Amino acid sequence: MMPVDNWGGSVSWIEVRSDAGGDPLLRRVRLCDSFLCRLRGLTFRRRLGEDEGLLLVGRRESRADTAIHMFFVFFPIGAVWLNGEGSVVDAKLASPFRPLYVPQAPAKDVLEGPPSLLERVQVGDRLRFREVSCG
Repeated sequence: MMPVDNWGGSVSWIEVRSDAGGDPLLRRVRLCDSFLCRLRGLTFRRRLGEDEGLLLVGRRESRADTAIHMFFVFFPIGAVWLNGEGSVVDAKLASPFRPLYVPQAPAKDVLEGPPSLLERVQVGDRLRFREVSCG
């Protein structure tokens, strides 16, 4: 049976790797492609595991559409903005309760993970995604 999220949609999990190779950057990333999932993001969560993340899937490349807020996010995160080809266009440490983070360049998706993610990615890196099964 497919896991179900709080709004009745199915939950998909992916693993994130860099084209540079090596170990996965994150092993358990929630694919967040519905409006409600993107709206909620990580708000009201108390923590994020060292190997967990959230991929906010966008509809088009834009700076405004991929801006994020940290209202009611109680911990810092590494935010990584990706263009339509999966290349990193910006990466920042996002602090709790800050009102707005906007990427330096147009992006389509935002990968949110633990702050340590920023030590393993750089602007220009290309990321790959693979669906995995997680219980």
